[in-house]
Amino acid sequence: MLKELPSLSTILSAYASFSAMAMLIRTILNEMLPERMTNYIFSMIYDFTSAYFSSDFTFIIEDRWHAGDNQLFRAAEIYFPTIIGPSSDSLLVGFDKSSDPTAPPKPSIPVDCRFKDDFDGMRLEWTLSSIEPKKYYVPTKRFFSMTCNKRDRERVEQRYFPYINKTAQEILNKSDSLSIYTYDKKCSMWEPTAFKHPSTFETLAMEPQLKEFIMKDLDSFMEREEFFENVGRAWKRGYLFYGPPGTGKSSLVAAIANYMRSNVYDLQFQGVRNDYDLSRILTSTTNRSILLIEDIDCITTASHDRTKVIEKCEVEEDEDENKRLLNFIDGLWLSCGNERIIIITTNQKVKLDPALLRPGRMDVHIYMGYCSPAGFRKLAASYLGIKDDKLFGCIDDVIKSIEATPAEVAQQLMISDEPKVALQGLIEFLNSKKKGIEEAAVEEKKTKFNAFWV
Repeated sequence: MLKELPSLSTILSAYASFSAMAMLIRTILNEMLPERMTNYIFSMIYDFTSAYFSSDFTFIIEDRWHAGDNQLFRAAEIYFPTIIGPSSDSLLVGFDKSSDPTAPPKPSIPVDCRFKDDFDGMRLEWTLSSIEPKKYYVPTKRFFSMTCNKRDRERVEQRYFPYINKTAQEILNKSDSLSIYTYDKKCSMWEPTAFKHPSTFETLAMEPQLKEFIMKDLDSFMEREEFFENVGRAWKRGYLFYGPPGTGKSSLVAAIANYMRSNVYDLQFQGVRNDYDLSRILTSTTNRSILLIEDIDCITTASHDRTKVIEKCEVEEDEDENKRLLNFIDGLWLSCGNERIIIITTNQKVKLDPALLRPGRMDVHIYMGYCSPAGFRKLAASYLGIKDDKLFGCIDDVIKSIEATPAEVAQQLMISDEPKVALQGLIEFLNSKKKGIEEAAVEEKKTKFNAFWV
């Protein structure tokens, strides 16, 4: 038999009795205790009862997590634009500079707009908020507020948040777009730009054996997560690309990014002022990414050759920069992420500190040399759409005897869309370059001969 529910008058009477009792207790306490202590006791009672009877719990997910990037915030930024259309009254859309004009606009999350998500029977409400700083050098603070029922808190932490992270990674893996990031020292954050470089291993003017070696090495690295964990090493791989300017080092970086579907973090190392900057930069990059330092020989003059007379302060500054560079490549902070590929490019390998070049820092050294017959044929196929011609033999002979970069050869092939005209122009360019080299060699011999007799 069901019990009869209390009437409204009974509830109001009970509430009045409780209020009267509270007032009586407060009066007694005021007589016995100082007013400040009485107020403190009642504020504690209020906080406890409010927390007990409240049915909501709110998670705050900031853009930054202590010194580094908040991966959950990044995952939410990727995940929610794909689902908030039906559950929200507004959606932020736009095009970036490199967008396809025929493609639909890219969605994003509006600030201060509430949107809902349903997961495993839970009703979850999200809001993206932003706080503008009062000082110009302090970055804008952004954070998500996620409200759920208090009884669902544990399920949200153990199941919902991992689900968002996993789904965001799947979205990234399926996405056709990549980003290249540059570090903004003023705002202390990475700024992304759409990465649309068309270079692939198929289009690279390299020896086929070398391309095959690089792709196999990348595949092996990606498949050996368990191996790195078992041997106690950070899951990272270092590549050094060295050779003369114009030999395709940057194109190879782009080809690796497209092959691995990895974003590129282009670090201008001159902006790293101290170890604190270094740790902040490294921890704000994402997993499965490429950390790139180009033209490192222009960044630091550090070298094992210390025979030159340099002022003491310059030596100390140079050694500090070199030490910071080594910490970047192999320091403990780099172990805070997984699937990291580090690429350094240089025109002059001999100028680099040997400590930088050892295995564990730069694991693979790739020499990017001058154009070979195989490289020329790849360029001809890409630029002119031909795989063979009677002029190829003549071009092969000249390319073997001189030092011409792939960039120089490609520039000549772009002169005309007519293959015959372009190939003839390339032959004239190569012969002119060869003649100039021979004349320079003769002039050098004359100079040495005259100097000997003087």
